Parts: sequence; structure tokens; C-alpha cells
Amino acid sequence: MVANVLEVSVADGDRISVGDTLLLLESMKMEIPVLAEVAGEVVEVAVSVGDVIQEGDPLVLIKIESAHNGKNSR
Repeated sequence: MVANVLEVSVADGDRISVGDTLLLLESMKMEIPVLAEVAGEVVEVAVSVGDVIQEGDPLVLIKIESAHNGKNSR
């Protein structure tokens, strides 16, 4: 699938939660939101508004937030 980047909603250093909108793409006259599947910190946004992307292209690099809360579990 080929798509155009219409909107970038995050920047390097942003903290994100599951379900946050990262990007808005357009393909075949349809707008497609790209949602975060993990919580963490945006390390790099690899695309800009107006870029044409293809399936498999890197879009946003995210450092995943650790589920470990600092307590010992048994």
C-alpha cells in the first residue's frame, strides 16, 4: 500500500500511551490514523508531512515503557 503523510501528531521526546494518534495517512482518498500499539517515548519520527510511504517503511521509533514498576513480584 502506498500512502501520503497528511499529519504528524508526535515529535521526538513525546511520551505516548496505547491508542494515541501518531500520524494521519491518506491512501485511495481514505484517511487512515496510525495509532500507538505500545506506551513509551518517541525516539524518532522518520516521516514528514507530504512524504509518500510504502508498506514496511519505518514511521515512528518508540522506546517501549517498561512494565516493571520497581517492586519485587512473587
